[in-house]
Amino acid sequence: MIQRLAIVGLGLLGGSVAKAARARALAKEIVAVGRRREVLAPALDSGAVDHATTDLAEGLRAADFILLATPVATMEALLPTVWKFAEADAIVTDVGSTKGHLVRAMERLAREKPLAFVGGHPMAGSEQSGFGAAREDLFQGMTVILTPTEATQEWITKRVTDFWERLGGRVATMPPDAHDRVVAAVSHLPHLVACALVATVAGLDGSPLAYAARGFKDTTRIAASDARLWREIFLSNREALSETLGAFRRALDEMERLFASARADLLEAELDRIRRIRADLQ
Repeated sequence: MIQRLAIVGLGLLGGSVAKAARARALAKEIVAVGRRREVLAPALDSGAVDHATTDLAEGLRAADFILLATPVATMEALLPTVWKFAEADAIVTDVGSTKGHLVRAMERLAREKPLAFVGGHPMAGSEQSGFGAAREDLFQGMTVILTPTEATQEWITKRVTDFWERLGGRVATMPPDAHDRVVAAVSHLPHLVACALVATVAGLDGSPLAYAARGFKDTTRIAASDARLWREIFLSNREALSETLGAFRRALDEMERLFASARADLLEAELDRIRRIRADLQ
């Protein structure tokens, strides 16, 4: 059992970890660290955490398991302070949506102070944000990607894997840069496309958004997510996202070529090929 779990950042993911860890008795004590007391108060009132503080040093004191759950740019900026105040035997992991820059920053710090760490990313987001949207079942059946490197000791990955599995997650591992390419394709690109679709339709004559039905709303639901959070995600993974966006443009060009050709047979064949791929997704 974790003796003292410190969660830095108590939004949707950090708050859901707190609720899930409390419900499953994963830690004897749960401490939340945030920037504003009014954000931390609901977590204290609900019993999801035992203590809450705006002082990072206080929050990390005596913690044997530290979870970083702030936006990615904030997280990277906090790392030197985390390394300064974390206990020497603490395990550090995170929930950041991009891993390459973050893991390399952790490796640089670990050369000066060898803390146990491994990057992590639960694929369990939502268009909602904040502790009020947190759920104790958020990770149930969801994929959690861990990103160990050659420098990561096996026991650290096993310990963090156990943590996420006990929260209900299904853990996969891959190198940090491979992770960033994967999430650029299956997470970041869909979000960018949803935003572009809303912007496109909103700019058309005739106010078509007023007639948007379930299909459009389901397709663009994620465009309602927190803008600051996604600004940081797009910027932190811009190289992999740019590559994936190029592939998407080529796919759009091919679809346009098919319907412009008026070849119903070719268009139907391509649509059916795509339908079968989508139908195989679980």
